[in-house]
Parts: sequence; structure tokens; C-alpha cells
Amino acid sequence: MFDGLTDRLSGIFDTLTRRGALKESDVDAALAEIRTALLEADVALEVVKNFIAAVRTEAVGQDVLRSVTPGQMVVKVVHDHLVETLGGGELGAAEAGLALSSPPAAILMVGLQGSGKTTTSAKIALKLTKQEKKKVLMASLDVYRPAAQQQLQQLGERTDVPVMAPVMGEQPRAIAKRAMDTARREGYDAVILDTAGRLHVDQELMTEVADVRDIAGPSETLLVADAMTGQDAVNLAREFEHKVGITGIVLTRVDGDARGGAALSMRAVTGKPIKLMGTGEGPEALEAFSAERIAGAILGMGDVVGLVERAKEVVDEEEAEKTAKRMMKGQFTLEDMADQLKKLRQMGDLSGLLGMLPGAQKMKQQIAEANVDDKTLAHQEAIILSMTRRERQNPKLLNGSRRRRIAEGSGTSVQEVNRVLKQFKQMSQMMKKAGKMGKRGLAGMMPPGMMPGGMPPGLR
Repeated sequence: MFDGLTDRLSGIFDTLTRRGALKESDVDAALAEIRTALLEADVALEVVKNFIAAVRTEAVGQDVLRSVTPGQMVVKVVHDHLVETLGGGELGAAEAGLALSSPPAAILMVGLQGSGKTTTSAKIALKLTKQEKKKVLMASLDVYRPAAQQQLQQLGERTDVPVMAPVMGEQPRAIAKRAMDTARREGYDAVILDTAGRLHVDQELMTEVADVRDIAGPSETLLVADAMTGQDAVNLAREFEHKVGITGIVLTRVDGDARGGAALSMRAVTGKPIKLMGTGEGPEALEAFSAERIAGAILGMGDVVGLVERAKEVVDEEEAEKTAKRMMKGQFTLEDMADQLKKLRQMGDLSGLLGMLPGAQKMKQQIAEANVDDKTLAHQEAIILSMTRRERQNPKLLNGSRRRRIAEGSGTSVQEVNRVLKQFKQMSQMMKKAGKMGKRGLAGMMPPGMMPGGMPPGLR
């Protein structure tokens, strides 16, 4: 989401940090460029003004300009104020997560049509049931959009979360009351109320949402906003906060090519925290919003914590330990390699994962030249899966005719098959060396949280 802003800021900070000493005029010149970069990223003007003023006050102080590394100190000042703008610090920590009152706690989902409310409702329901072991009921209050209620029912079936059955002609206020009554009677911990949206904010929408709020008494009223709407998202947040009252914000489509201004502006403008962000289309593609991590990503510092968390979701620790022991004995097979590729693909979009690595912005050209993407990983996995079990266990069997058969079966070329086998050989040699060095050596040769499902050979 922040690629453009990150590129601009990285260039500005590279210039600053290369200088041995800084003058006040150097800082002012850099801040002028940062101001332009933030405005181009759709950050609200009032937020930019306050941000630049706060950074300048601290950045031109004698402690910064006379420090051993003044350029790095300015970067730190910008980072700290980004965290503060995004809602970090002690207050941000206190606001993190969903605050559920005594059961049944209502979670009211509000926002414009097309922002992703229904999908986000299902994602939150899955998060609460899977991670927090809550009994959750979902209800669609959207009686206007064709098939809106059916969409939530389908998502409920997909996530295994109960959904209130629609009643012909029933209006949103009555649906909300029936959902809360059902939840009390059947012992639900939480009720997610997916309200209707409009193409724009109007009085009818706000009145309906306010009425539903009064009926349900929600512990959370979450505004779902598309990160790609830029300045409009900020105005939307201000309107909903003023007319309905929100407790938090959920940003959707942060994995897209949005410029990121909404995330930087909404917290500052409304005073309400961004609690969650949708990172993809899948039902589990929902992450807690972390000001510290997002600020680090914006400044090109990566998000190793996020990378490790994604790895933990797809790597079974007990199974990983068994695989690691076999690897250390030099028993690395093509089946292990296929498993690594599968786990990496399960972690999400490859370009997004690479962007979470520190310094990834500066390696864009090298990454592009490596020509490794999600399609490449899929081809590599398909090649291995086109082999027989015996061939995967003993690659020496793979003569010319077998390689041609595998290429045809996987829809690739013999050259690609040869490339995979060469990469496998390189990995096998690495594992043997790691085995001699011991477990610590193996851990040191792989990215954090990726053992043994480590980085595939095409990325090294």
C-alpha cells in the first residue's frame, strides 16, 4: 500500500544519512520534500501540517544536529512521529484489539457500499471463533442490495459461522432486534451486524444506522473503509464519527496499490484507532493494525514481526521440528522442497512478503531481475508434484525421458525442470553443511519463523 511513499521517503533519507553533518537548512529542505511526498500519498493537508511542524521542532534541536549520526536521528524522529500519528504509544496499545462487553456483545459494521463490510464481517467472525474461541452469530441488515444477505450466508458456510436466516419483508431494525434476542436466548458471545451501505453518505443511511445502534447497544462500531479511496475515506470517517459515533476503523484492500494516505489521516482526523486491516481476499486475511510495524514499513525498515506471524499460521511447530531433524541428517528430499513452496504460497502474495523484509525497497531491482513471483513458485511446485513418489525420494532416477514427461505433466519446459533440480541440489548441499554446524547453524541460515519451511531456492 505504501510503495510510492516508501520510495520517496527512502530517497530523501538516503541523502540525509550520507552527510556527516547537518544544518538546519538541510533538515528544512528534507522536510519540504517529505511534505510533498505525504500530500502526493493522499494524506490530509491538516495532518501533514501538524506532522511536519512536530517533526521540525524536534529534528532541528541541538541534540539531533550535533549527534554522531544526525541523519539517522532525523529518521528516528520521523519514525516516532509516524507511530504517534498512526495511533501508537501507550494509548494505541490500550486501544488495540476488539473490546467486547458482556455477552452477547454486538459489533456494528458500518461504511459505504463496496467498502468490503460483508467480507470483513465474516473475517472478524472467523478471527473471534478460531483465535478467541467465541461463539459468534452474524446477521445481514442489508435488505437493499440484491443478494447481500445470501452473500453473508455463503461466507458463513465457508467460515463455519452461523448466520441469521433472512425473513421476507423484514426491515433492518427488526433484524437487529431479532438477532440480539436470538443471541441472548442461545448463548452467543458476540453478534456481528452487517449494515447496509450507500454509494455516498446520506441522511437516510445515517438515521438507519443510528437506530440499529440504539437497538443493539454495540460494544464496537467499526467503520469499514477502502484504503484505495484516499481523501474520501478521511471525509467518510469524519462523517460517521460525527453522526453515528465509531469506536474503530477497519481498512480494507491494504494489499492493493493505494497510496496509503487514508491510514495516516483517519486516526489523526477522527481520534479513533485503526484496529484491523484486510490484507487479501481469503477469509483469514485480516491482521491487527500495528502503528509501530506500519511506520517501519513506510520507512523501508520492513515488518519482520508480521512475516514471522504469517509463517506461524502455516507452519506446524511439531512437524517442523521433525523435518528439521531429518534435514540436519542430510535427508532433504524433493517432497520437503515442495512443502516449502506450498507453505510460502500459503503465506500470501510473494511481493507483499518480500516487502516485509528490511531494506526490500532498496533491492527492488535485484528482486525484479531474479524474476521470481507467485507464478514461478506455482510452476516449481507443479514440477515436483508431477514426479512419482519414488522420483521425489531419489532424484538420481530422473533421466532425460523422465524429465520430458515431468515437463509435459506440469505444463512447463525441460529447462525449468532442470532449474528446479539444480536448485534442489544447492539446497541439499546447504542442509548438509547446516547439519554439520548443528541446529543453531540451520536456524541462522534461514529467515526468522521460516524453519524448516525456509525461503525457496529461487529467492536466495
